[in-house]
Amino acid sequence: MISVSQLTKAYGPVLAVDHISFEVPKGQIVGFLGPNGAGKSTTIRMLSCYLPPTSGGATVNGFDIFHESGKVRENLGYLPESCPLYTEMKAREYLDYRGRLRKMPRDERRKRIEYVIDRCYLTRFADRVIGHLSKGQRQRVGLADALLHNPAVLILDEPTVGLDPTQIIEVRRLIKDLGGDHTVMLSTHILPEVEAVCDRAIIIAGGRVVAQGSPDELRASRRMQARVLVECKAAPDAVRSALGAVAGVRDVEILDGHPGHAPADADGFVTAAVRSEESRDVREEVARTVTQNRWPLREIRLEQATLEEFFVRVTAAQATQAVGA
Repeated sequence: MISVSQLTKAYGPVLAVDHISFEVPKGQIVGFLGPNGAGKSTTIRMLSCYLPPTSGGATVNGFDIFHESGKVRENLGYLPESCPLYTEMKAREYLDYRGRLRKMPRDERRKRIEYVIDRCYLTRFADRVIGHLSKGQRQRVGLADALLHNPAVLILDEPTVGLDPTQIIEVRRLIKDLGGDHTVMLSTHILPEVEAVCDRAIIIAGGRVVAQGSPDELRASRRMQARVLVECKAAPDAVRSALGAVAGVRDVEILDGHPGHAPADADGFVTAAVRSEESRDVREEVARTVTQNRWPLREIRLEQATLEEFFVRVTAAQATQAVGA
């Protein structure tokens, strides 16, 4: 539905977007994720035909962004980060105006206005002046506008920035509901947003795509960094030595207690962080070792790698490469 090949945008010697390529399949919600200044908004402006690429290309629903920009706009709904609205108009009046600009027939326009008002939870506010609406309600008006002509593809640029927690939940729920009926590309730097609503994520840093996959796949790629946390009652040195001898264990770090000192816990419990070899689950062997040593066991659990941890690692690695270059 969205196909990007070697897309590049240069401002003089600076490459804001550096030969990126990716695909967004039909019906999926894909998070376009990256730190501020990574090139997300520049990429989106090129895909929505507001900014010409320096080189490379892309298609939206089969139409070329350079040679068929009119067709791209017909098939695309775009919600920019700062949604421009006519604040003196009522929400319904504004949507009618936007439909007329798109040359939508009168009957179709009216049907679609009622549909998007209902779909975007605007029924209570449809006849209010936009300038009197909250920021979250205005975002929904902007999203209703993007949906008005029933586009195959939706591109949403930071749709929850500046909203309060309740408004964020509402907008995320709405975006989730749109998946399947529309292909959605969601640009954000907010990691919980990606995990809450997206089927896949594309991570961009320094103008380049540095990782992509489902949130689970991205987390799985960090599994070798996951830790087994073991809380038991024993001397720190004894715990480190015994658990370090378990097959598949790479290293053991004592979090509560230090060599040669009493454990930090007043009850004598220490917490050991056990790192294993890649794709090796050592929890059973670790539990068996603790039991054989007759140490009281309070807890044993796998501390899963997080998407935040993965994001920090890949973006930091990209920044280090850029400094080196």
